[in-house]
Amino acid sequence: MATANDSSQIRIAGTGRLFVAEAGAAAPVNFATDWDPQVWKDLGYTSTDGVTFAKKDKLDPVETWQSVSPARFIYADRDLTLKFSMLQFNESTLPFFMGGAAVEPVASADGVFSYAISDGPQFDERALGLEFTDGTDVTYRFVIPRGQVTASDDIKLARKAAALLGVTFTALAAKEGEPLATFLMKDPAYASAVA
Repeated sequence: MATANDSSQIRIAGTGRLFVAEAGAAAPVNFATDWDPQVWKDLGYTSTDGVTFAKKDKLDPVETWQSVSPARFIYADRDLTLKFSMLQFNESTLPFFMGGAAVEPVASADGVFSYAISDGPQFDERALGLEFTDGTDVTYRFVIPRGQVTASDDIKLARKAAALLGVTFTALAAKEGEPLATFLMKDPAYASAVA
């Protein structure tokens, strides 16, 4: 049973990693196993702001003539998003930020690559994985099996700051009966859940 005041259960995401894969990819459940690089592409360095995790539910009230308070609520919407800024520019991060397609070598120019930005938005569904650690005994993995970048921040190119690829990734409904997202925890704080 959880205790009221237990500082060992306070979590600080000391360091973390972000990964993308094809929609539907599963995260490694065994924490002795790393993310398979054949499936999951590490997005590399991110800004010191880390990741902003947001869950917003919209409830619509059912109003009645007999009461000034709602009689009940109807769930109208759920948004689950991760917002973060990537620092590395490469064949994984640029298409993820821009919304799909691929970086291609330019046949007529050795060592030159091209990325074509579509004239209209494309569907670019992906799986997103997040891992963070707090010390040596606590690791969390969070997986959205199906989602898409729904907002991209402006890229500022300046002499005194690194260029950032800032995105907001929004979870999309999974198959019937499957979760929108999943937390996997290697954390002694949850040991009482199996008692």
